[in-house]
Amino acid sequence: MTGFSDICLSRMRRVSTATLTTQMFKLGLRSRFMRGVRPLGSYGANLVGPAFTLRNIPAREDLDVMEGFANPEHPQRKAVETIPAGHILVVDCRGEAAAASGGEILMTRMLKRGVAGMVSDGGIRDSAAIAQLAMPVYCAGPAAPLNLVAHHATSLQVPIGCGGVAVYPGDLIVGDADGVVVVPAHMAEDIALNAEEQEQLEAWLLGRIQAGARLPGTYPPDAETRAAYKAFRESQGEA
Repeated sequence: MTGFSDICLSRMRRVSTATLTTQMFKLGLRSRFMRGVRPLGSYGANLVGPAFTLRNIPAREDLDVMEGFANPEHPQRKAVETIPAGHILVVDCRGEAAAASGGEILMTRMLKRGVAGMVSDGGIRDSAAIAQLAMPVYCAGPAAPLNLVAHHATSLQVPIGCGGVAVYPGDLIVGDADGVVVVPAHMAEDIALNAEEQEQLEAWLLGRIQAGARLPGTYPPDAETRAAYKAFRESQGEA
C-alpha cells in the first residue's frame, strides 16, 4: 500500500515534472525540484511512488570499513531489504557525487522486491548495467568508488535533504526526463488533479499555437480563449 489513491498515481504517471512545479508554485512551493539529479537511463514512463528515506553523513575511516556490510542492520543494507514494494528509496548524499550510493547488486535486489525506483543526489557505480534495469534510477552521475569512501549511512525513514529539497518519508516522488520533484503527501491528490487539467488545457493551446495563433490572448489564455476551450470540452462530452 502506498497511501495514495490509484487515480492519483495514474495521473502522476502521465503529467510532467514541469507541470507539477507550476502547480506547486501556485501554492507557494518554489523549491520542490531536485538540483543535479538526473535519470540514469531512458525510461518509458514517469517514476512515481512514496519516499522511503536513507540519510548519510560524511564517512569516518575507523567506522566505515568493509566488514560493516556483513551486519544486516547496516542502514544501507537494511533499506534495501525493508523498503516496501512500490516505494522509492531516496538517499541523502549531501550532493557528494564522488562516491557511489549504490551498485548493480543492490539495485537488482530492490527490483526483485518490487521497489519502484531509487533517487540519490550522490553517484551510482555499475551505471551502464543499472541504466538497463527496468527499475528507474536517478542520481548525480556515475561514480566508481564505493559508498564507504564518502558516506556513512545513519538513519532510515527520517526527514532528509536530496538535491537541495527537503524530503519527508511518504512524500510523493515523481521523476521524468527533466528530473525529480517532491510533492508533499497531503497535497498530492489535489495537485495531481490540477496538473492533469493543466496539461489538457495546454495540449489544446499548443494546437492553437501550431495553427498560427499569437501568444497574446492564447498563452496565457484570456476570457475568449477559455470560453473557446470550454466549448471544445463540451463538444467532446467532457465537463
